[in-house]
Amino acid sequence: MLHTRDISGDRPLSRARSHHFFNRGRKIFPSGVTRVTVERQPVPVYIARGEGAYVLDVDGNRFLDLNNNFTTLIHGHGFLPVADAVADLLHRGTCFSNPTEHEIDLAELLAERIPAIEHVRFVNSGTEAVMFAIKAARAFTGRTGIVRVEGAYHGAYDWAEAGQASSPTRWGDGSRPNAIPAYRGTPPSVADDVAVIRFNDVEGIERRMADVGARTACVLIDPMPSRAGLIEPKADFLQALQAAAHKHGVLLVADEVLNLRQSYRGASARYGLEPDLIACGKIIGGGFPVGAVGGRANVMSVFANDKGKPLLPQGGTFSANPVSMVAGRVAMEAMTEEAFHGLERLGDNVRSGLQNAIDRTGAPFSVSGAASLFRIHPKKQAPSDYRSGYPTQAENDINTALSDYFLHRGILLPNGAAACLSTAMTAYDADAVVTTFSDFLSTPAAQEFEASR
Repeated sequence: MLHTRDISGDRPLSRARSHHFFNRGRKIFPSGVTRVTVERQPVPVYIARGEGAYVLDVDGNRFLDLNNNFTTLIHGHGFLPVADAVADLLHRGTCFSNPTEHEIDLAELLAERIPAIEHVRFVNSGTEAVMFAIKAARAFTGRTGIVRVEGAYHGAYDWAEAGQASSPTRWGDGSRPNAIPAYRGTPPSVADDVAVIRFNDVEGIERRMADVGARTACVLIDPMPSRAGLIEPKADFLQALQAAAHKHGVLLVADEVLNLRQSYRGASARYGLEPDLIACGKIIGGGFPVGAVGGRANVMSVFANDKGKPLLPQGGTFSANPVSMVAGRVAMEAMTEEAFHGLERLGDNVRSGLQNAIDRTGAPFSVSGAASLFRIHPKKQAPSDYRSGYPTQAENDINTALSDYFLHRGILLPNGAAACLSTAMTAYDADAVVTTFSDFLSTPAAQEFEASR
């Protein structure tokens, strides 16, 4: 029998089944899991099923889910319109070598909503979307270089990774950050084609573009990079970015794989950015694997093969598969403008509630984010870029304590305290998040951390 949990946290967590599955996993997977992003407390929480805003683990514990599969599930778990549409489709075939009307339906929806999209190409993940956006920029311009923001995450393509995981001992001078490869064995030539800038650094854009603009194909920008702090972009930064790109004949690529959930028309439109190409993913698949690269028709023509071999060939066995296309269309149709506004109101309530708790106690924390996204920083002053947000060991430790406290109060909060909301959440759920954080500030761990600041 399932024993559900409320925010009083008066029941211990049973973890026996999760331990069992982790022990099995360690015999067959490196480190016991198949994704480096899987968190452990000290073993992963193995999930049995999801219900709306909640997940239930294999031990019968029920948690409010603030991860939603890394922001993918904007409607939460088991969203009935998607489930019904996919169930109906499964009997008629899940993938074909030929196109279906479903890919046109989703493409038309994206083009209608997102100003930057005239033509679309579907792939299978956000990583692929970013990769093909970079390749498209190279094919269109004939150049090889890219400029990217320090600390921002853009998936697992070598050139998109360089500079995403720098540390104080290696990140170099602030005026010209190093393009640190993401993994051992990356060809040294990768770093030669990547120039790194700091988020919200207007002068840095102009300086770097003056150095490398002539050999640069694109500037890769996440309008609010999550892993780099979930920090709001300054208007003059985006203006300078766009001006520098135009001046040097460089394409502007917006990575909205995560941040498309910021509004009905996406994050670029929200902040006044006009990209040439845009990479999408996560919410546009309705819980199934998906990615898309879209943009101006003349740039997207590099994929066209009407007159022979395209400048940029792109296939993919499961690209535009009908299951992802139908699930994505149904999920996105349910995200009306009012649905986005309602989710943002919920996000505003959570962010303001968290900040009020901080203000009442004077605790050394701050809150960033927008729309349905928020992040709690163990810093008195909210960071302005990746470097100012880089955590010390003490800050990492308090983040772990925060995540563990939430876990024992029945809430899954990612260890970096970067979280998202879903349309399945209620005002009660939002209050639970704020109350749990407020209570955490009274714990010995939080008070000891405050005393050390």
